[in-house]
Parts: sequence; structure tokens; C-alpha cells
Amino acid sequence: MHLLDFLRHNEADTLYLVGDIIDGWQLRRSWIWPQAHNDVVQKVLRKARKGTRVIFIPGNHDEFARQFIGYAFGDIEVQDDAVHVTADGRRLWVTHGDQFDGVIQHSKWLAHLGDTLYTFTLWLNLHFNRVRRRLGLHYWSLSQYLKHRVKNAVAFITDFEHVLVGEARRRGYDGVVCGHIHKPEIREVEGVLYCNDGDWVESLSALAEDDEGRLQLVYWTRLSMEEPPAAAKPKRRRAFELPALPSALASRPPLHPAGAEATREPAETAEVR
Repeated sequence: MHLLDFLRHNEADTLYLVGDIIDGWQLRRSWIWPQAHNDVVQKVLRKARKGTRVIFIPGNHDEFARQFIGYAFGDIEVQDDAVHVTADGRRLWVTHGDQFDGVIQHSKWLAHLGDTLYTFTLWLNLHFNRVRRRLGLHYWSLSQYLKHRVKNAVAFITDFEHVLVGEARRRGYDGVVCGHIHKPEIREVEGVLYCNDGDWVESLSALAEDDEGRLQLVYWTRLSMEEPPAAAKPKRRRAFELPALPSALASRPPLHPAGAEATREPAETAEVR
């Protein structure tokens, strides 16, 4: 699993889990919980025990966890949102973002219908990439390509970005870090920094901050499942922010190591969300 491999090879002072970590919607339809999911949870708990500050901000798919906001479980803090101060002094508002999605708030049935169609698209994506792997090709997200070819989806994403940026400005922040729409992005919108960490279902991405306060998206599209040697411990970052642990339907076969665009080692400016 790409997320587990990523966690094994990277360390951070602070780890943000920015919602949709557990796909509660899918689990209500059918209970599928592979061992790989347990491995990820145990890895995160182990990081928390060893001193990484882990903050879990529930999203709409794991909204059941919002009843525990203000509590800590296994050294993991559950918060509605958070404020992250970068090494260069910028104040970033960290939120999942579904509170600013009109469909989620006012037409939840439509959101569930969309989720069903999205799950089917992910199933197509899984088998599409299985064929690509057999041909020696690297991972490429068919589902993400189809989604962003749809005009209304692109318009929704643009509207979502501007709403989040406007709210961050109103609250006096220098930027916002969010998830929800699964489109990785770092850019300035009307003078406010907008960061979306993507997900671990389609984009296999995270957002990271280095010791200088620089932010960068990291794409973990290749696997190296062996543990890093003790003599070469992973470089520790200031902050990682992670969205979307793969849902029950989104587990993938290992990719061919030679077919990756991104390396296991992020650039020195890498910062994971």
C-alpha cells in the first residue's frame, strides 16, 4: 500500500490527517477491512507514541468521529480544525472543507449518489492500472482524468477553492490547507495561499513542509515496501498533512518500481500534507 510505504520512509514533527481517513459511507454499505488498513492505523499510532504530534480532523466520510472532537485517542488528537504556523511564520488554517460544500450541507442524497458513481469509477481505475502494470507502465489515474474532464466538476472545484480562500481571509489566516475535493494543489488565490493535499486513492499525494517553511506536494507513485535501514533513518520534516486513507474499495496492487515518475525520496523542500 502506497500510504503505508510513505509513512515508513518519512517522519515529521507534526502529522495532520485531514479527513476522509476512514470511508464510513462505504463501510455502511459493506464491511470490508483488509489487513493493510490495520497496518496503516498501527503505523500512525506508533508514530504518535514516538513523539510525532498527530492531529485528526474528521471529514464527511468519517463524520462519525466528530462526536469525539476535543478528545485524544492513543495520543491522536481529534480536532474540528487546526492552525499550523510554518517555519517562516505564516498561519495556515487546516480544515477538511466539506462544511463549505453546498451539496454536502443541503443535498446529501446527491452527495451519496455521486459517491456511488465515484466508487464505480475507482473500480474502473483499479482494473485499468492493473492492466497498465502488466504492460510495464506507471500508475496513471483514469478516474482523476475523467473527473477533471467534466466541465461541471471543474467549475465546482474552482468555486470550492474560492470559498475556502475567502473564509481563510475572513478569519485572518495567510492560507488554507484542505482536502475534500481530492485535487492536489498549491497556489495563491487572490493573495491567499490555497493548498489541497489530494488523496491516497487517486493522486497518491501529500503536502509537506521543510525546515525553511517551504511547502511542496509529494507524489508517492512507486512502492518500496522494505523498511528503511536503521543506519539511514528518514529525514524528519516539520509537518506532513495526509488526506484520504484508501477506502475499502480502493486497495491497489503494487506498482512496478520501474514505472514511477516520483521517487521515494522527496526533494529537500518536500512537505507532505
